[in-house]
Amino acid sequence: MALLFRTPLPSFHSSTFLCNFTPSIPLSPFKQFPNYSFLSARCSTSESQQSESQDSNQDAPKKKKRLSEQSSWEAKDSDGNDYLYRLGAEADNMNIAVGARAGVIDDLFAGNFLGKDSDIVFDYRQKVTRSFAYLQGDYYIAPAFLDKVVCHIVKNYISHLLNAKVPLILGIWGGKGQGKSFQTELIFQAMGIEPVIMSAGELESERAGEPGKLIRERYRTASQVVQNQGKMSCLMINDIDAGLGRFGNTQVTVNNQIVVGTLMNLCDNPTRVSVGQDWRQNDITHRIPIIVTGNDFSTMYAPLIRDGRMEKFYWQPTQEDIENIVCRMYEKDGITKDEVATIVNTFPNQALDFYGAMRSRTYDQSILKWVEDTGGSEDIGRRLIRQRKKGELPVFVPPEQTVEALLESGYSLVKEQKLIMDSKLSKEYMKNMDE
Repeated sequence: MALLFRTPLPSFHSSTFLCNFTPSIPLSPFKQFPNYSFLSARCSTSESQQSESQDSNQDAPKKKKRLSEQSSWEAKDSDGNDYLYRLGAEADNMNIAVGARAGVIDDLFAGNFLGKDSDIVFDYRQKVTRSFAYLQGDYYIAPAFLDKVVCHIVKNYISHLLNAKVPLILGIWGGKGQGKSFQTELIFQAMGIEPVIMSAGELESERAGEPGKLIRERYRTASQVVQNQGKMSCLMINDIDAGLGRFGNTQVTVNNQIVVGTLMNLCDNPTRVSVGQDWRQNDITHRIPIIVTGNDFSTMYAPLIRDGRMEKFYWQPTQEDIENIVCRMYEKDGITKDEVATIVNTFPNQALDFYGAMRSRTYDQSILKWVEDTGGSEDIGRRLIRQRKKGELPVFVPPEQTVEALLESGYSLVKEQKLIMDSKLSKEYMKNMDE
């Protein structure tokens, strides 16, 4: 036994040799040679690894075949990153940006109550656009206003066919209460446009850069309406000078600068709009016309309102426009066109919303009578809430509109206007400011 192992053993680094090595003696005598006791363990381990690798190769599933080489979900960019990687880097939250999509978000959190492939912010996206279903009735649209808005929208949609510089923004400005926003909405409804509408209150935020990002997102949403729904769309910002204008010593914030820069960049690059952390090199959006309304554009940043970027339209309705608009307003009340002309001539130099306030004030006496029929002002809160749910409120009878009643309410409105202009109570409270 001792003479058998005096010759040097060959190298045992090869697993093939270890597995095929067969000693000329039983394996039990290896207990007498602890230095070589690892041979049996190495042989058994190598054999088990080979058998496991063969089994795993047989059980391994075949590589999933790609549906399309052009699929945005599977395609790789120049850096080797797929669409989901880019989407996660550009979005604040992938769950919100993508939704509970099976295979994208963990199925444990997707659940079945939303469906296997559902978009959890679909309803929110739908609310961004405006459909104007509430505009019921026959309204008057001023021809000059109609021509300007229609020309601006169509000119932007066919800008690639024109050999001319087309401003992206149409700025509609004029006096207060002249129906700039309402006339524009009527035109949208007539043309079948589904716009995205913003207000000046959204141009400021406690987070720097948020309003500028919101404008880019709304612009891209309008572009998606054109691409996905096959409808014309545009971006409208109401009272933009209230958010971007400089009045007295008001402070300029970072958000004001970013919003102005964003709008200027949209005018210069209307088809390249990025909302994420990385610039989307291959992302081309539709050119979307922008319409803004305001009272005084001279308070805004001059390079933004230059002629190459913004086309200005001063809206001052004529006497004929005012009479036609008010006539449609009072048409259901049985007021004739001659009576409307009498009312308009009685209160000259008034905005269009003045005549709507006249009609609203004629309801005051009828409302007070309805309150008394309901139970009086002491118990109106409890009765109004409870009986409205049960449908037990008394029937409200609207007043009969007459020229005399309208003129009476008009005189009361003019009296309030003069009191505000003449009294100037702020000077009474701060007399020392004049010294």
